[in-house]
Amino acid sequence: MLELGGIGAAIGAALAAIGAGFGIGKIGSAAMEAIGRQPEAAGKIRTSMIIIAALIEGVALFAVVVCFLAL
Repeated sequence: MLELGGIGAAIGAALAAIGAGFGIGKIGSAAMEAIGRQPEAAGKIRTSMIIIAALIEGVALFAVVVCFLAL
């Protein structure tokens, strides 16, 4: 029998993964639009996009670890 803590941890980890995926998709979309509007700034935009995506991944990983430590 599953306990409620396990279900809560699984839901929390899933929400963290979904949120990270949505955030990175939104950043990628905005970056590609910005590069399309100003191709000369592609290097700076790409660098900023990668840094922000890494920060989002770090927060998502931290959230997943916290969810599994709650078990």
